[in-house]
Amino acid sequence: MSDAVTICECFARDGLQHEPEPVPTATKIALLNSFARTGFRRIEATSYSHPARVPGFSDASEVLAGIDRHPGVAFKATCPNPRAVERALADLEAGHGAEELSLLVSATEAHTERNLRTTRAGQWERVTEMVKLADGRFRLVGVVSVAFGCPFEGKVDPGRVAEDVARFADLGASLVTLGDTTGVATPGSVRALYTRLSRENPELPLVAHLHNTRGTGIANAVAALEAGCRHFDSAMGGVGGHPAKIGYGAGLTGNVCTEDLASLFAAMGVDTGLDLDQLAAASAACEEALGRPLYSMVARAGFASA
Repeated sequence: MSDAVTICECFARDGLQHEPEPVPTATKIALLNSFARTGFRRIEATSYSHPARVPGFSDASEVLAGIDRHPGVAFKATCPNPRAVERALADLEAGHGAEELSLLVSATEAHTERNLRTTRAGQWERVTEMVKLADGRFRLVGVVSVAFGCPFEGKVDPGRVAEDVARFADLGASLVTLGDTTGVATPGSVRALYTRLSRENPELPLVAHLHNTRGTGIANAVAALEAGCRHFDSAMGGVGGHPAKIGYGAGLTGNVCTEDLASLFAAMGVDTGLDLDQLAAASAACEEALGRPLYSMVARAGFASA
């Protein structure tokens, strides 16, 4: 395969939200700058979550103000509610806003209640309000969590996910992400859903956000690639999952390891636009920041050659 893909590096947001101890702001800024030097064109920088609920992101504005900006590199912030978008707008007015905002829904009622403290109908009302508040000033990324299965309700109807994707498209989202939040997807279910949604929304780029809870993340990423997906979320060292204070699922809840995904794509001849030497350095810096070895196999064995 010679197709180019875009990997969004999610260590600084989805990765760090699972950590029990906050990472210093200066460390986050240094890591985000290293990701930009590596060649990531999309980088998840922070979240405008309520500081009392997710204290690790209480420095969202400081992080966005401190990072270096580069042409063609978009930094993304997660917005769970309208107040979050108001904070994003304030940072934009101050000259250090994010280029992208993630807007979240869950495909089941139970996960919506646990993760967002509302109903699905209530969250869609919030999302509609957030889109109006954003007023075209950001690139909007819709996110459908538990798209392949829910830790509370079990199997998820693909038709419901398709409806959520179509609704995001109608609201003007530039991309829509499908989250395998607790790592229950299989290559077959991934291939089937991305094939269906690409057929139903041919002009809408879809993003694969795959967790490696059961060791299937890389296989699922390849299945998404084969189904036409060209946007992927991943995190250095495979860290992340749900916020540290909101427990659900079991085992390692984190993302696909960026190092492993980039190495496999490079060996397959798929262009990621990433400098693998810089990627290795960034990987080591992430382990140093958290003070422990992380979960990347490539960080131990080295990058595969094409």
